[in-house]
Amino acid sequence: MRMKETSTPSAEPNLQNMKVLLEENAALRRRVEWFERQFFGQKSEKRPVDHPLQHSLLGDLPVPTEPEGEQTEVTYTRGKAPKQRPEDCVNDSGLRFNDQVPVEVIELNAPELQGADADQYVVIGTKTTFRLAQRPASYVVLRYERPIVRRKDKPQPESSPAPDNVLDRSLSDVSLLAGMLVDKFQFHLPLYRQHQRMVAAGVTVSRATLTHLVKRSIDLLRPIVAAQLISVLNSQVLAMDETPIKAGKAGKGKMSKGWFWPLYGDQDEIVFTFSKSRGRQQIENTLKQDFKGTLISDGYAAYTSYIEKNKEITHAQCWVHSRRKFIEAETEYPDRVKEALAMIATLYKEEERIEAQGLDETSKRERRLEKSKPVVDRFFEWCQQQLNLGDLLPSSPLRKALNYVISRETELRVFLEEPNVPLDTNHLERALRPIPMGRKNWLFCWTEVGAEHVGIIQSLVCTCKQHKINPYTYLTDVLLRINQHPASQVEELTPRLWKEKFAENPLRSDLASQ
Repeated sequence: MRMKETSTPSAEPNLQNMKVLLEENAALRRRVEWFERQFFGQKSEKRPVDHPLQHSLLGDLPVPTEPEGEQTEVTYTRGKAPKQRPEDCVNDSGLRFNDQVPVEVIELNAPELQGADADQYVVIGTKTTFRLAQRPASYVVLRYERPIVRRKDKPQPESSPAPDNVLDRSLSDVSLLAGMLVDKFQFHLPLYRQHQRMVAAGVTVSRATLTHLVKRSIDLLRPIVAAQLISVLNSQVLAMDETPIKAGKAGKGKMSKGWFWPLYGDQDEIVFTFSKSRGRQQIENTLKQDFKGTLISDGYAAYTSYIEKNKEITHAQCWVHSRRKFIEAETEYPDRVKEALAMIATLYKEEERIEAQGLDETSKRERRLEKSKPVVDRFFEWCQQQLNLGDLLPSSPLRKALNYVISRETELRVFLEEPNVPLDTNHLERALRPIPMGRKNWLFCWTEVGAEHVGIIQSLVCTCKQHKINPYTYLTDVLLRINQHPASQVEELTPRLWKEKFAENPLRSDLASQ
């Protein structure tokens, strides 16, 4: 008897569906891990030191286990206190402050000197106690008494002129203008909070007035930032990045998205330019034909596209951005990623040695070619070997990281030949930090002009911090000086040159003399 043949469904479609589901599951897991890192992960990119008793908030908690082997006794030795800064005031109370902090002396009377037998005591010395105190927000009204005189042979009286003011027909002193700018853009205190503080201090002023004062003050500073931009574009090595900001209304209840494009020059000057788009056109409009040197950036394709058409610029790329790509794959491929991160860490350790030795450009280049170049060669050989294994899916984060660095090998090798080119753009990312900090406080810019004003004032405040200049002192001096300073020498008012020329004897408000 012949048995009837039955057809069995092929297993290939099931295997294919299984692969798709596994790949989708892995992608979803990576998304969940990314969100966990944003909420609970550390922001620093330094590698953490594992501790058996320190649990992580990412994923499941580990089960504590008893240590095996002999237990060692750990003793604690009290270390020496860190040395105080030489400019700090020395006192027995432990309070440290420099000469910029005002000190008010309160003299106390001894009870023994007021009694019936006060004549039995004699003062042989004093003992000093320091306490740090705070006043609430202090606003002062400067009252100028101008004499009115009349010449004896003329009936018409004359009055002496009022002191010059920064803003014409304004009731605000330069100290108020500089204070509002510093509070808003250095310490991220929005104007509406400053207005609340004024009201609590007994000052009646509208919020629109504060906005108008800030706008007019920043407009005075625009030529200084334009001069600083020229200085930045004359750099041999220029770092450039972009960061988003909400600016201008896009409709009812919606804000448009704009971009700040910070540029960091090789003399520690930074300029924030604003654009409504993230396209290559802004790079062309900013750099124009003025910059001819080495541009270091992240892996954004707009920079590569621009430099391909401008052969006078060398393009270098950031090793930290490459490192971040491997960190994203660390969960799935811990051993491979550990090997890649170790080679990148070797490059940074070598840079620390070069920095510690203070090598000149020639010696620095020779040291990089001798020590760092073999590590870079081994790194890219290893990356190519990992791709040749053929075990990585196209959606694998490790494969994406490998393709990212291999496609940018030429740009990542630039630092080996050019000693002034850093390994990364971390110095620029640290400098642009006030922009994301501002987004958490003043949230957005109501107009695009307001965003341009933010870029102008942040260019000066951030550059002041790079050169260790007090932004309040600088802004007070410059706002007083700019109306009398020659326009042809406006570059002298940029923070870097101002420090050399005017920092020793800056102009101050009349309030400082009271």
